[in-house]
Amino acid sequence: MPVPSWLRKTLTTFATVAITLLGLLFVTFMIGRVMPIDPVLAVIGERATQAQYDEAYLALGLDKPLLVQFGIYVTDVLQGDFGTSIRTGKDVSEDIARVFPATLELATLGTLIGVVLGVPLGVLAAVYRGSWIDQISRFVGLIGYSMPIFWLGMMGLLIFYGILGWVAGPGRLGVFYQGLVPERTGLLLIDALIAGDWTVFKDALSHIILPACLLGYYSLAYISRMTRSFMLEQLNAEYVTTARVKGLSEWDVVWKHAFRNIAIQLITVIALAYANLLEGSVLTEIIFAWPGIGSYITTSLLSNDMNSVLGGTVVIGTVFVALNIFSDLLYRFFDPRAK
Repeated sequence: MPVPSWLRKTLTTFATVAITLLGLLFVTFMIGRVMPIDPVLAVIGERATQAQYDEAYLALGLDKPLLVQFGIYVTDVLQGDFGTSIRTGKDVSEDIARVFPATLELATLGTLIGVVLGVPLGVLAAVYRGSWIDQISRFVGLIGYSMPIFWLGMMGLLIFYGILGWVAGPGRLGVFYQGLVPERTGLLLIDALIAGDWTVFKDALSHIILPACLLGYYSLAYISRMTRSFMLEQLNAEYVTTARVKGLSEWDVVWKHAFRNIAIQLITVIALAYANLLEGSVLTEIIFAWPGIGSYITTSLLSNDMNSVLGGTVVIGTVFVALNIFSDLLYRFFDPRAK
């Protein structure tokens, strides 16, 4: 009996995801083994006796073959057990659950800014190709790709916080407002709205707006460039010429015909931009003292806390894979040609 096509595609997707995640776990496991850090000394300290060292060595399972250690590592990760953080003394999974919402909130707002500004800018650049609008769009994108994000962050703090005083400084919330809003979602802006505390909401917005705009600008550069490229391809197609010959307005030609055909492609672009902000906001979080997972991984690395580093890496990698799969499913759902 032949296997239904939908079942075959589902099994293929599942197998691809499983192999990808297994490869991610293998890479992170090997990183933990090749790093010039003794995991035993990182746990017990350098002043431990040889007997204590040997006992910890056996307890960590380092006497077992490498493949056996990898199997134990995979089993623990699948159960949500990333070990204990040496720096905080808590389970790594608990630490990640605490810091990840901050990164999620920052990256989400940054992506929204990039989409709201980047898509119209890319469309206008394609419609008015070669004009001053197109030149400005390309210049904005070039600056976004060329300027180091840490330099833009420091300049933003200097100008908008230090000199103009338009935004709040580093951190996620002012010290006087911490603990005033019950934590329900971990997303501070949403929690403040749920609690109806507009004072906390304004303070949180004042803290997040500058780093979010910085990430949004980085995302805008990518989204606007890809939107312009997609639109140019559609505007040169025969059906657009036919629509213009029929007397349709330029608004209908651009937005109801050409843009509708690139909307599916933009789903993938936006999903990738979102994933890049989730995994690439490390420098931004450090500059703005943002208590997210990027800052958590960096601080853990400097403290030789490899359990936290590997746990954070696995979570970020898993989210990246999940977003790619989600965008692929949306693409297949909305575009009949991909089915």
